[in-house]
Amino acid sequence: MTTVRVRLTLAYSGLFLLTSVILLVTVNLLLGRTLRTRIARFPVPRPPEPPAPVPGMGIPEDRPMPVPLPDLVDDVIGYQWEVTALTVGILAVVSVVVGWLVAGRILRPVHRITATARRLSLSNLHERIALTGPKDELKELADTFDAMLDRLERSVEGQRRFVANASHELRTPLAVQRAAIEIGLPEDVGEIRDKLLFHNRRTENLIDALLVLAQAEHGLERLRPVALDQVVRLVLAEEGSGDITVTARTEPFVVHGDPILLNRLVTNLVDNAVRHNRPGGTVEVTLADGVLTVRNTGPKVPEERFGDLFEPFRRLHTTREQGAGLGLSIVASIAKAHGAGVRASPNPGGGLELVVAFAGPRDRRRETPPGRTEPARRTSWRT
Repeated sequence: MTTVRVRLTLAYSGLFLLTSVILLVTVNLLLGRTLRTRIARFPVPRPPEPPAPVPGMGIPEDRPMPVPLPDLVDDVIGYQWEVTALTVGILAVVSVVVGWLVAGRILRPVHRITATARRLSLSNLHERIALTGPKDELKELADTFDAMLDRLERSVEGQRRFVANASHELRTPLAVQRAAIEIGLPEDVGEIRDKLLFHNRRTENLIDALLVLAQAEHGLERLRPVALDQVVRLVLAEEGSGDITVTARTEPFVVHGDPILLNRLVTNLVDNAVRHNRPGGTVEVTLADGVLTVRNTGPKVPEERFGDLFEPFRRLHTTREQGAGLGLSIVASIAKAHGAGVRASPNPGGGLELVVAFAGPRDRRRETPPGRTEPARRTSWRT
């Protein structure tokens, strides 16, 4: 695939060479025609007779004969064509080099616009191209892009304010309802009371999940170093796994991101591995070289359902406890906000292997004091 710069270079050099060739060929043809026309006006001189030998002097040496004018014209025109061919070859090289440089200079604003577009995310929408120079088509394109960023930034800020207000407005009535159920209902309606509390908690969890998903999709406002290995150990210490055995092996690793969202990412991965498991199964959590891997021994997942794992509100019919279907979609959104990749693959004996690979693991390792290395930690939980 040829780039625009290559196409512009070929166009510039092609037009230049075509013009140069037409000019040189025209000059050569006119020169040859003019020389032959003017020489034809003059009579062709007869060649002089050789001098007679002088007695006693021997045979005189051969003297160079003068070249006829028509042959001289042919020699001049032939030399002119050779010079023309050499000139065209040199101009071809020069035109390609100059065309490449000129095309690069013309496309420099386009590269700047492209670099800005690639660098922008929901966390740095305040940046602008701010292209300077003459008011031409490229300047108009950059200004249009900046205006679009202004509108997008205002829209994102409005959505963030909406999420913050919704977080308060939705949680408050649910908290009031929970208090009314716990305090206002008598103990003789315990089954109804428990059912109402169950649905109240489920609604709260759904709202929390939706708010976290919206926050992750809107990008990260502030980045700070987060020890991911400590987050993993904290989540596993707080996670109730029932009859599931959870083992972990972690290495020191630092991620620049949001600690609350990273905690939610690990929590959802572990909760998903425990929820989608068989009785007495196992869960393995590994953090090595910036790659977080969670494996479980659950039932087999059909291959046609792998595309639904990270979609919101998609539930697999292999769970022991039905959730809202937002766990892995939240994981994917948080990972994307932190520049990480997520993939899922089946285990040979059933279950899933979920992998979150963070970018630049070697540059984000947690530093340890000189002369001391921090070994990987392995922990086992069973409740």
